[in-house]
Amino acid sequence: MSAPFTPQRPDESPPMAWDAWGTEDRRTELSAPVRNLLEQALGVDTRRDRDLPESDVRLTVSRLRTEHRDGLTRIVGDDHLADDDAARLRHAGGKSTLDLLRRHSRAEQDAPDAVLFPGSHDEVLAVLAYCTAEAIAVVPFGGGTSVVGGVDPVSGPFDEVVAVDLRRLTALTDLDPVSGLATLQAGATGPQAEQVLAAHGFSLGHFPQSYRHATLGGFAVTRSAGQASAGYGRFEDMVDHLVVATPQGTVRAGRAPASAAGPDLRRVFLGSEGTLGIVTEIGVRIHPLPATTAFRAWSFPDFATGAAALRALAQTGALPTVLRLSDEAETGMNLALHQSIGGDAPGGCLAVTTVEGTEAHVQARAGEVAALLAASGGTDLGDGPARAWQHGRFDAPHLRDALLRVGALAETLETATTWSNLLSLRSAVTEALTSSLTAQGTPPLVMSHISHTYPTGASLYFTVVCAQSDDPIAQWSQAKRVAGDAIVAAGGTITHHHAVGRDHLPWLEDEIGDLGHDVLVAVKHAIDPRGILNPGKLIG
Repeated sequence: MSAPFTPQRPDESPPMAWDAWGTEDRRTELSAPVRNLLEQALGVDTRRDRDLPESDVRLTVSRLRTEHRDGLTRIVGDDHLADDDAARLRHAGGKSTLDLLRRHSRAEQDAPDAVLFPGSHDEVLAVLAYCTAEAIAVVPFGGGTSVVGGVDPVSGPFDEVVAVDLRRLTALTDLDPVSGLATLQAGATGPQAEQVLAAHGFSLGHFPQSYRHATLGGFAVTRSAGQASAGYGRFEDMVDHLVVATPQGTVRAGRAPASAAGPDLRRVFLGSEGTLGIVTEIGVRIHPLPATTAFRAWSFPDFATGAAALRALAQTGALPTVLRLSDEAETGMNLALHQSIGGDAPGGCLAVTTVEGTEAHVQARAGEVAALLAASGGTDLGDGPARAWQHGRFDAPHLRDALLRVGALAETLETATTWSNLLSLRSAVTEALTSSLTAQGTPPLVMSHISHTYPTGASLYFTVVCAQSDDPIAQWSQAKRVAGDAIVAAGGTITHHHAVGRDHLPWLEDEIGDLGHDVLVAVKHAIDPRGILNPGKLIG
């Protein structure tokens, strides 16, 4: 029998700014040429400045009763319950464009009545038991990166709501190098997980755009898809087991590489968005740190040709580690903004690939990928554009923040469908967004890319930029409603990897049906009969 594993904790993860994505040291400022481009192409008045001092933010008054504060303090300790405005503001929601616009509003903002920082699974269990008994709503809070209202401090039918932040639960608690498995606490961020695994020569390989701040628990309960999904799969594909604290007790789901012992209970909690329990521990599949990585970029004359090339790779099974294709608008904008590709590049559509692993694997797979893309109409651009994309791949949200500050509206949405329906869906969503925003007097630039592929279909990720109206929250809300209707009508999923939260709830029954919704409600009632967990999200 092997010796017991000593838990290993990573460095602390810096918290995000209260009013922006990421940390202050990564704040992006727009250059004069970019401001001119926004003014000339989209009519943005870049003289606007939306910065608001934190001291001017108005929060709802904490409603947590003294006896409830005392009861929760007895569970987590006085140092691990915060009800000051600074802590409450930083747990007042996620990081969507609507969230950030609200952060910069002088109107009163909703916030949790307190924030709890439990230090163990047992403390999480005790918090849920106490809140169930005392009728207090609980919002599980990981990195706070939701862009669909998934961590909004909704109290629902209850008088009080607390956020439960898992930032103290970050340790690597077990490592099985023979089986290629690691067990980590669910509050670890992407960089924290990579840090403790790299010390043993391993990597998880999950790199969504939210990587720097999102947590493993968040990845699990939103069914996250990372930028290396072509090589390593979605996060749900990496999960070996879960430990979940619920109001009814502990659930341990998953215990072997495969099982026929009834339905897979892991799937009950993967994608549950904190409405069924709080994931405290995750066993994940890991792989050795890659010995080398090959970078290559390609240009295609149009999006349809590029999409057909990606389909050939997906259906042949010759996928690289990273595979993405930008449409003509996104390729052109990235070049103009000197973001992803930099330097000179031809028009058309840019595709980026990376292949990582052993020297032999990389040489063979990169050669296979290159042959298929060339045969499908691609022009080899060398490694420069792909390396530039890799360097800046987590920076787009910082650019979004900079655009918001100068009066541009910038937001994203995503979907997925079959290959045969991909181009029709892309056209329908682009037209819906363009028509809605143009009718509001703010004609947009609508860009899209493919970043996740499957043998039967692919994702579509849209980025929208236009001038802000006098009421940008209403402006984008209207456009998002129209786009959601278009996605459902055109046969796409309402969300591929951003989750449901509050924002996509109006379309969920269209996708899963009345009976499917009833199944979720029944599971919710069995696990959380009083309904304290994340009210208003996913299940409603």
